[in-house]
Amino acid sequence: MSVIEVKQLVKHYGDVRAVDGVDLSVSAGEVFALLGPNGAGKSTAVEILEGYRSKTSGSVSVLGHDPAKAGRAYRERIGIVLQETAVEEQLTVEEAIDLYGSMYPNRRRTGELIELVGLEEKTNSRIKTLSGGQRRRLELALGIVGDPELIFLDEPTTGFDPSARRQAWSIVENLTSLGKTVLLTTHYMDEAQYLADRVAVIARGKIVAEGTPDTLGGRETAKTLITFQSNDQSIDGLPSDDVSLSENGRVTVRSANPTSDLYRITGWAIDHGVELAGLSVSRPSLEDVYLELTGEKADV
Repeated sequence: MSVIEVKQLVKHYGDVRAVDGVDLSVSAGEVFALLGPNGAGKSTAVEILEGYRSKTSGSVSVLGHDPAKAGRAYRERIGIVLQETAVEEQLTVEEAIDLYGSMYPNRRRTGELIELVGLEEKTNSRIKTLSGGQRRRLELALGIVGDPELIFLDEPTTGFDPSARRQAWSIVENLTSLGKTVLLTTHYMDEAQYLADRVAVIARGKIVAEGTPDTLGGRETAKTLITFQSNDQSIDGLPSDDVSLSENGRVTVRSANPTSDLYRITGWAIDHGVELAGLSVSRPSLEDVYLELTGEKADV
């Protein structure tokens, strides 16, 4: 069953098409990650799904409703965690969750939420005393206090240290185990790889690829990368038809048959007295595919 169904969604700002014919379908109980660089149309598309922004054309159905026209009954079924939420800083963590929870008929218990997001030691602390990561955990608790069926998570782990990010991932996994559906936006490719059942990449207002994290952009059939650091010796005669040498001396061999190619490369290295420093064998990562799809350049 589809929780979100979008067909030919378009949003104009004057002559600019921020969203240009997007099709999306998100099934009940899955984590769907929408990835894209700043200015790609990602935020505009999500805001239309949330009901905060109107569409120019196309059809949008979220939980069976048009978000632009849906009323309170619909909004009680969704949870939204924005990149930043304004909460009265004089309130304690417990008071803030109680306040937000009072607006929902089927709210989750305050103590349960505090434990879920790992803020037990900050229960009676005022919000103004919380660190950035602790505030983000509170915002996550406020976004799910109404026990929503569908949760929009906009960059949910921004400002988290690695340990806190892993804890947040566990929270998302717990939510999906309860049958919740999650639409996630993130700039962390490892987050999308770990959490998402499916991923879509939006660039220049269009969906340019969609699939599982392991198959996006043909990852499952992409050539394996064999890389090593050159020691200033010639790589002439290296047994490969697809080899490149970067400015920093990193040799990259793209191989459709990595086992046999690696055998030949190591044999060549032994014969020529070449040390394959930093040798690695890997498939293109989700980040590699994302950068290629969006036309962005990796930092060197």
